[in-house]
Amino acid sequence: MSPVLLMASAVSGIVLMLVLIIRFKLQPILTLLIVSIVVALLAGMPAAKIVPAIEAGMGKTMGHIAIIIALGAMIGKIVEISGGAEILARDLIARFGDRRIPLALTLAGFLIGVPVFFEVGVIMVMPLLYGVSNVTKRSLMVFALPMCVAMLTVHSFLPPHPGPTAAAAQIGADMGRILTFGVPVTLFVCLAGYFISKRMTRRDFTYSANIQALIRGLQDGKASETSEISGHALPDAQAPAFWLIVGLILFPIALIMCGTTLSTILPTSSPYHGLTQFLGSPVIALLSDTLLAGYCLGLRRGWSFDQVSSVIGSAVPGVAMVILIAGCGGVFGNILVESGIGHVISDTLRGTGLPILALAFILSLVLRAVQGSTTVALVTTAGILGPLVSEMHFGRNRLALLTLAMGGGGLSASHVNDAGFWIFTKLTGIEVADSLKTWTVLTTTLGVLGFLVTSVLWPFFS
Repeated sequence: MSPVLLMASAVSGIVLMLVLIIRFKLQPILTLLIVSIVVALLAGMPAAKIVPAIEAGMGKTMGHIAIIIALGAMIGKIVEISGGAEILARDLIARFGDRRIPLALTLAGFLIGVPVFFEVGVIMVMPLLYGVSNVTKRSLMVFALPMCVAMLTVHSFLPPHPGPTAAAAQIGADMGRILTFGVPVTLFVCLAGYFISKRMTRRDFTYSANIQALIRGLQDGKASETSEISGHALPDAQAPAFWLIVGLILFPIALIMCGTTLSTILPTSSPYHGLTQFLGSPVIALLSDTLLAGYCLGLRRGWSFDQVSSVIGSAVPGVAMVILIAGCGGVFGNILVESGIGHVISDTLRGTGLPILALAFILSLVLRAVQGSTTVALVTTAGILGPLVSEMHFGRNRLALLTLAMGGGGLSASHVNDAGFWIFTKLTGIEVADSLKTWTVLTTTLGVLGFLVTSVLWPFFS
């Protein structure tokens, strides 16, 4: 088939995907599968090869990400149910003092955002934010905007969150390298968000009258969830220590980064080379942290084995849909490769003259803006750019920076078609116009900033 027709097949598929998601509100899993089949047929793939290509794309992607996302969700769930996230935020507030409460909450948002999914994190911290606003007599947005945008920034840039994890799997990026670059870049972007939000929240905001009732409802909902998970009320226990929560959040990150660094330094003939790769792999690091969290936050505080198992297991249903969406993104990417469309797109994109880093950012930003999901934007971008990336034979450092550039696009343009936008808007009680002027502008600004930081780093690493 001619390159023009192959390119038209790809464009038709992306348009169909956007129509199905935006106009008909179809589940992204079904959308990605339908679009993958339609694109394969339009591109002239033999019917007998389509299903094997779907299975291969799903298996290749799920083999990399399913365990990582599930284990990350398990750690987040036990931190949430044990009260660790609240302790983390309260202790940071106490340590930083009244004047620096927004900065303390921003750092808490960064730390909480590592193991906890964005939407869950916002619901968890809103009662605390409302209480701080009441006590300090300051506007809720002063605290909510920098903290919540910090959690979304982590969600867009760092594994084990599904978007960056799936994108890394698609282009073959190393998780350890992504964390090595991504943790300081993400922290820098979060702190920039704190300073920018200070200017944005100087004015007055109009809040809905039912905020207080809404927060009471969230607190009740959290209590009932804990009871339902455990089968009966969890035993009263002393709150987990601040440094314990910090340690549990940072432990897998440190282990993965150390494994990556040592495996690079040690010669391949060394008997310790394979051991460092094993211990520093994301699966082993997150599995170790899950067991450690189960003991430190559960068994040691009086929970039974059954209660710890129930709490950890309750995290899986919530992320099953996300894992499948990421897997279906892998299906779409594999169809692009197997049909030959990927190579045509690669040649076309190369002809634009834009650097690959800019292409990654722009594509993910556009997809994020038009369909709303960070995860879908990142996995689709990685699928489109996959053939071009493989032809360029980048080193592990540049593959990691390329994944972070996609994350910058995935962070940007959170607006009315994004569930996160509505969660933030409704739980803060501000008007939609105010949310567009603050939340949407801030996420886009920080996404661009993240991309610019990766652009500065790009020439220094091969």
